[in-house]
Amino acid sequence: MSVLAAPEIHIEWSALAPVLIVLGAAVVATLVEAFVPRQARRLVQVPLALLSVAAAGLVALQLALTASSSTTAAAQGNLAVDPMALYLQLAIAACSLLGLLVIADRTVQGEDAFAPQASAVPASEYEEQVRRAGWTQTDVFPLVLFAVGGMMLFPAATDLITLFVSLEVLSLPLYLLTGMARHRRLLSQEASLKYFLLGALASAFFLFGAAWVYGATGTLNLYVIQISVSSVTGLSPILVVGAVLILVGLLFKVGAVPFHAWTPDVYQGAPTVVTGFMAACTKIAAFGALLRVIYAMVPGLEWSLEPVLWTVAILTMVVGTVVGLVQKDVKRLLAYSAIAHAGFILVGVTAYSLEGLSGSLFYLFTYGISTVGAFGVLSLVREVDSDGHMRGEATGLDQWRGLGRRSPLLAGCFAIFLLSFAGIPLTSGFVAKFAVFGAAFGSGAAALGIVGLACSAAAAFFYARVIQVMFFDSPPDEEVRLTTVGPGIGVRTLGFTQIAIAVSLALTLVLGIVPGWFLSFTEELSSLLMLTR
Repeated sequence: MSVLAAPEIHIEWSALAPVLIVLGAAVVATLVEAFVPRQARRLVQVPLALLSVAAAGLVALQLALTASSSTTAAAQGNLAVDPMALYLQLAIAACSLLGLLVIADRTVQGEDAFAPQASAVPASEYEEQVRRAGWTQTDVFPLVLFAVGGMMLFPAATDLITLFVSLEVLSLPLYLLTGMARHRRLLSQEASLKYFLLGALASAFFLFGAAWVYGATGTLNLYVIQISVSSVTGLSPILVVGAVLILVGLLFKVGAVPFHAWTPDVYQGAPTVVTGFMAACTKIAAFGALLRVIYAMVPGLEWSLEPVLWTVAILTMVVGTVVGLVQKDVKRLLAYSAIAHAGFILVGVTAYSLEGLSGSLFYLFTYGISTVGAFGVLSLVREVDSDGHMRGEATGLDQWRGLGRRSPLLAGCFAIFLLSFAGIPLTSGFVAKFAVFGAAFGSGAAALGIVGLACSAAAAFFYARVIQVMFFDSPPDEEVRLTTVGPGIGVRTLGFTQIAIAVSLALTLVLGIVPGWFLSFTEELSSLLMLTR
């Protein structure tokens, strides 16, 4: 009786190095939490997190410089190692590195953005005891690393099961991080629950869609599905429904309307340092996966899916802009700004052209960098009580009145980020919007371009309103002044956040003044991906 040999499994370790570095560091960071004394954990966790993400980015850059123009299948065909995947991994690593700097920062008194013990009941005696004991929640660093690892896997996945697993790996740590705020604990925990329910709904849509696609094609591999679609005469309703459900699951993650639901609540309730990290990196990863699905799995279904994507893009731009106009909280304003920007990026995605794909890739990186910088500034504007004790971030728009007089440098940085979001020339936001709207007009989607231009012009109003409040309105009265303090008065940090803001500001201006080289780079990446369609 002969025994059949098991098939040999070959893993391309070097091609998977960026992801393996981050996930390996996350495992080591988890062990640090278990075996290193509490007082020494931060000294180990912060360098480990920063160095691992930086190393992953450098390896991704080295692989991108030496990669061939074709797509290389890795991990038994479940992952694609191609220029687009490496570019997105590099963008995620860059934004994550800046986000980690903001997350790792703390005041000179030793207070960071996280509760000393997240499992403690808010306002309980136990919470007060651990606060007095000076405990710090250092397990945020392995959680961030696991999330970054999932984000790097997400845009490279070419199998629907791998795509789902990476979706969960990036999402589960974020649910926990959202509920760990030091101040406004109940609001933070409510945001965590809402984010969990929102993510569970997205996963359900995605899995249901994957099941329908498998039923129609007999495979879960994106490129095999593409071959099946191109070889079928007549359109399979099961396949179309499955593809729509998969897109709905991904549109939940990018915060598109009508799937945005509790996204503004999550932005507002999460620790500000986590909000900036999520807003930048999750959007890059989710749009990367969306691009992979649209350009790899369903190019033969473009005409069937076009009404869905057009409707979602228009709704996202309009709702994000109109609702953002009436916001009185800076974090909620930036949340609806992020929703509107998701619509702008969808304009480039739905162009189905080289220019649209290139513009979308450029937009994702520049928006991510500016977002980390903007939320970094927001994390430095704090409230203090009448005794001078620091409280949470000051996010009410009225609390920002006169901030430009108390801290002109920080307010100036925030103004530049807002101008970039508005698409003002000499900022990267202008170039990004010009690229995606130009692609829409060039590909016959003029209606999307017109709606995008109108919403972008309207959105500039609420960005300008924040600038007016900071520089032209009178400072708040005495009662409010006692609870609001500028970052230059009473809030001193270790300087990590200031470094992240400076780097983000420099990139925002450089990519706005001399964007040609970077646009050429993203166009070359896009041309390589278009060849695989």
